[in-house]
Amino acid sequence: MTTDSPATLDLLSDLIARARRAGADAADAVHVEGTSIAHAQRLGETEKLERSEGQDLGLRVLVGRRQAVVSSSDLGRRALDELVERAVAMARVVPEDPYCGLAEPEAVARDWPDMDLSDPVEPSAETLIDWARRAEEAARAVPGVTNSEGAEAGWSRSRVSLVASNGFAGSYEGSGWSLSVSVLAGEGTGMERDYDFTSAVYGSDLRPPEDVGRSAGERAVRRLGPRKVATAKLPVVFDPRVSGGLVGHFAGAVNGQAIARGTSFLKDRMDQPVFAPGVAVIDDPLRPRGLRSRPFDGEGLPARRRSLVEDGVLRGWVLDLRSARQLGLASTGNAARGTGGPPSPTTTNLYLAAGSLAPDALLRQAGRGLYVTGLMGFGVNGVTGDYSRGASGFWIEDGRIAHPVSEVTIAGNLKDMFRTMVPANDLEFRYGTNAPTVLVPEMTVAGR
Repeated sequence: MTTDSPATLDLLSDLIARARRAGADAADAVHVEGTSIAHAQRLGETEKLERSEGQDLGLRVLVGRRQAVVSSSDLGRRALDELVERAVAMARVVPEDPYCGLAEPEAVARDWPDMDLSDPVEPSAETLIDWARRAEEAARAVPGVTNSEGAEAGWSRSRVSLVASNGFAGSYEGSGWSLSVSVLAGEGTGMERDYDFTSAVYGSDLRPPEDVGRSAGERAVRRLGPRKVATAKLPVVFDPRVSGGLVGHFAGAVNGQAIARGTSFLKDRMDQPVFAPGVAVIDDPLRPRGLRSRPFDGEGLPARRRSLVEDGVLRGWVLDLRSARQLGLASTGNAARGTGGPPSPTTTNLYLAAGSLAPDALLRQAGRGLYVTGLMGFGVNGVTGDYSRGASGFWIEDGRIAHPVSEVTIAGNLKDMFRTMVPANDLEFRYGTNAPTVLVPEMTVAGR
């Protein structure tokens, strides 16, 4: 079980008691505090080296079916008295919301597992500087790399504490480490840019700086000399760096707010096939050392692993209490909460489960088509599922990567793309939302 911060929980409990005395029927309060160190350099010269510390508190009060949220970074007694007074006064005059409210006391989390979310090590500035230097030097050492956009290394640690008048009280701590580098290859108008990065909860789980830098340089060089392709309907293979975006569009389509508003192309597809047989999509907030892991959600409900898609069939929405009440359902424990607004539903460690084929087998299955490594623009319609985005990557010929491609647009409809996509077996957990290499058997590729 995560160690709580007694002083902070006492502060929040006292704040809620004051809100109740001031006229609130119910209340909850969240406190976020954090420390971070960030370094950036370019061509060996430091461009940024900063350390920051901060905290913020958000109070939500409910008067009947009216709610208000106020926040403050000043935790002095006078400031908190004013916070309570302002919140209760606002809640008395805002319109009623029939769906707002706290969780029932019997539903809140009482204990939770330790997921090892906080690295006890805090790096020195010199360590981060060294990592960025080594990464950039390794990238610039790749033949064909001609310039650098810089390297960045960072570390952070934060604690989230939540207390509510329904009896919930808890907190957890998390850390994050990151290292990235971006370089340019080629000369003049033929220059190409690419990058690589690594991020983890524990610094010891990061890839070595030299590996990150070398990969960034090789990616940039590989993009040199791109060609345009003729417009056609072709198979499209999505690299893991971009395939997670497809899962993100799925998450938006099953978000409780979109379902309650009727603005999702999947709103009528519960318990129906939306992916091919065998495909699974999982949301796992309890993943040890997961980048988005958490023991409880923003409303104090227990976090739990859920299969949103099983064997291709849609099995669940992503709900907080408010959207669940609108739909006549129970919350799925997916509420997220900041200090400046009410909870809203969101996913955690979301991923498309790995398939059985190797990426090379997907390329052979595609035969001739496009391998996408970069996407641009936001041409996705959440109501209809229409999908159109600028893309870059590589041409596939005879089941193999042939040459780089740029200035193309790929288009289709997410309903068709989901129903036919084939995941490879190379799933890695590098982002908050992850997917392996994915083949979509047919899309419109618009080129020259």
